[in-house]
Amino acid sequence: MRNEVIDRRHWVTEQEFLDLLGASNLIPGPTSTELAIYLGYKRAGRVGLALAGLFILPAMLLVLAFAWAYVQFGSTPQAEWLLYGVKPVIIAVIGQAIFGLLRTAVKTWLLGVAAALAIGLYLAGLNPLIPLLGIAVVVMLIENRGRLRLANAAVVPPLGFGIALGPGIASFSLATLFLTFLKLGATIYGSGYVLLAFLRDDFVNRLGWLTDQQILDAVAVGQFTPGPVFTTATFIGYITGGLPGALVATAGIFLPSFVFVGLVYPIVPKLRASKWTSAFLDGANAAAVGLMAAVAGQLGVASIIDPLSAALALVSLGLLLRWRVNSALLVLGGALAGFVSHVLV
Repeated sequence: MRNEVIDRRHWVTEQEFLDLLGASNLIPGPTSTELAIYLGYKRAGRVGLALAGLFILPAMLLVLAFAWAYVQFGSTPQAEWLLYGVKPVIIAVIGQAIFGLLRTAVKTWLLGVAAALAIGLYLAGLNPLIPLLGIAVVVMLIENRGRLRLANAAVVPPLGFGIALGPGIASFSLATLFLTFLKLGATIYGSGYVLLAFLRDDFVNRLGWLTDQQILDAVAVGQFTPGPVFTTATFIGYITGGLPGALVATAGIFLPSFVFVGLVYPIVPKLRASKWTSAFLDGANAAAVGLMAAVAGQLGVASIIDPLSAALALVSLGLLLRWRVNSALLVLGGALAGFVSHVLV
């Protein structure tokens, strides 16, 4: 997104992009989708907000196709050869984004410490919401220590949590499916992979509609298809309720993002104008980049597994940094390299 809207189209400045990224990280739901909606709002108002939401459509259609194959043939479609070449390229794309954002996000030594601390806290196993909000609050207080008037101030961050109603088997209904995913979309913070625990609690333990294996299959499909991992909802909706279920589940989990963005966007410039909230956003931006780096590191360990995958990652990163090659072309190239290596082996 950064490459597309800053470097190629010049729709927003680096600082505006970072502020919208920070705002996306502070509301529940899929960060990538919300950032796309924010950018659409910035570019073309409420119409842009709605149109930018089409960001999820290609991923939804791909997941829908995989879900159809899953129901027809009884197993998740095999795509190891594709992932082998694509994953190292994705690591390079993330690396380029982090490199570009670091220059703007880490403007002082304090923000550098904040980014490093976010990496450490994430790798220690804390929910991403904790370093994100916690570090932002600490940076805000340090930057405004001269303005403090009260000795004791309490900052209570919003918390997202699932509702566990106990084990049992419920009869299927589209209304229950929609409300369950609406709840998830409105309460889950952080990485889309946090979904796994919530999905198991709702669809295995509470409703009894799916098995553990089906939940894992759903998350796997959401992971290896492009777009937000939250399109896992499309897969689950299809295998529980067919095409109507897929559409209802997708609408349920993404609808809160449009509402939250519409409510928060008008105050983002005001947040930057205030000394307090400006420092808070700076801290959130630095922490967000730190979290991205931590996730990229973990994904890199799992994705770069031999000399060929390492070469794909390094060549892709070099092409991105030196010649700004379109990342979509690199992803296709990675898939082709994976296919060729699979055929040769």
